Amino acid sequence: MGLPTKRTKIATYMVCGFCSALAGVVYSLIMLSGYPLHAVGMEMDAIASSVIGGTLMSGGVAFLPGTLLGVLIQGIIQTFITFEGTLSAWWTRIIIALLLCVFIVMQAIIVRYRHRIASSDQ
Repeated sequence: MGLPTKRTKIATYMVCGFCSALAGVVYSLIMLSGYPLHAVGMEMDAIASSVIGGTLMSGGVAFLPGTLLGVLIQGIIQTFITFEGTLSAWWTRIIIALLLCVFIVMQAIIVRYRHRIASSDQ
């Protein structure tokens, strides 16, 4: 394609580093401290947000507005559980994990169905 590989890789790492530094500063302002173990376990939240938004776990093209929609859906679920007051905070994790499993199964079904249609058209 004629793409400058080294320059593109360096630019990608620069953007990722900037975004993670910005997220760290914002999160430390929210938590009012710089303790590095505050964000332990948030990897599932990031993966769940992108999968709920439509990013395929098998790879491919991600849809940025879909990922934003996934973040909003996850935030709404967390807010409802928090404001309910009778449920433990662990129910948030459990419901997000179940929702993540449902979306992964749906993606697998869609990919399999697309593959069948593509193979039957040939």
